[in-house]
Amino acid sequence: MESESHEHSHRKGGRLFIILFLGVIVLVILGALTLFQRRTQYQALAKETEALAIPTVAVFHPAIESGEEDLVLPGTMQAYVESPIYARTSGYLKKWYRDIGSRVRQGESLADIDTPEVDQQLMQARADLNTAKANSRLSEITATRYAELIKTDGVSKQEVDNATGDFEAKKATVQSSEANVRRLEELESFKHIYAPFSGVITRRNVDTGTLINAGNGGASQQLFFLAQTDPLRVYVSVPETYAPSIHAGLSAYLELTQYPGQKFQGKVVRTAEAIDPGTRTLLTEVDVPNHDGALLPGGYAQAHLQVKVTGARLVVPVNALLFRSEGLRAVAVDANHRTHLKQLTIGRDYGTTLEVLQGLDASDWIVLNPADSLEEGQEVRVKETVMTAAPGQARPAPGAAPGTRKQ
Repeated sequence: MESESHEHSHRKGGRLFIILFLGVIVLVILGALTLFQRRTQYQALAKETEALAIPTVAVFHPAIESGEEDLVLPGTMQAYVESPIYARTSGYLKKWYRDIGSRVRQGESLADIDTPEVDQQLMQARADLNTAKANSRLSEITATRYAELIKTDGVSKQEVDNATGDFEAKKATVQSSEANVRRLEELESFKHIYAPFSGVITRRNVDTGTLINAGNGGASQQLFFLAQTDPLRVYVSVPETYAPSIHAGLSAYLELTQYPGQKFQGKVVRTAEAIDPGTRTLLTEVDVPNHDGALLPGGYAQAHLQVKVTGARLVVPVNALLFRSEGLRAVAVDANHRTHLKQLTIGRDYGTTLEVLQGLDASDWIVLNPADSLEEGQEVRVKETVMTAAPGQARPAPGAAPGTRKQ
């Protein structure tokens, strides 16, 4: 009985050991599987992080301008002659005769100023002149009498000299009083404001009763602003590349968005004859007749200079450029998905696009909206973007982006 009990206990302990051993093995296997799964997840996360570290950029080909066209430049229309009208005498505005938009002729009255102080000064100056004339006549009579009396030794030579000197002094006083009267008369005449040239009133800054101070002491003292609008001046900045072709007498015309399809003929009348070192452009003036007043000073216009521009020129949007301290750059992507910062020489500015004279080829893939963090030789992923060509511009034949296959 004791042996059977001992054998039963031995068997029971063996089963328990086997169960524990199998449990340990299962735990080891589960732990190994968990570690392997985590390692796989870590590797996948590392690969994903590495992939996300490479930026994706949109690329496009630069557009090609048409082979031959006029030189088109933006410009601002300005009045041929424009001048602020100030008062030359002080007082109160009595009445104005012309308002904004009024077309006036040279010498036409614009306003009147009430000048009571100047009027009183003029009256006083005239009274002083009469007094000086009376004193001068008395001195003249005295000097004449003394000149006769000295012949009979009735007066001394000293008395004659005194009388003659007093007469000369009184004459000088009369001349001074006359000059003062003329000055005040001229000053009083300025109470009538006249148009210095023919044109249109573009601003009126005063009204009846306004206190007027003489001089141009700021914009608040400006009475009117007069502009001669026929003809109009248009100043354009011609890139240095085209400067040798620009000369006085060159035909030109303007195009305005508010007059679609209409051309306003003009011509180049003068240039600055010097290149601006800041912009590398030649300042050019184009005069355009404006008999009907359709063109307004201050408006925007596209000036077409009839200089035939030939040769291949590229156009890129302004949002494809990087503005760095070393100059303007564009980011190109090669076949190995590496970036290259290319220095550009810019021609004309079309507003949303720029003409590129040097630095790019039509086959280059250019990054659109490049990030400031892009550096030379950086690896990127590419995605081709189809750019809409502007009217009159051709695009290169479509091709696959670098490192991709055409479908």
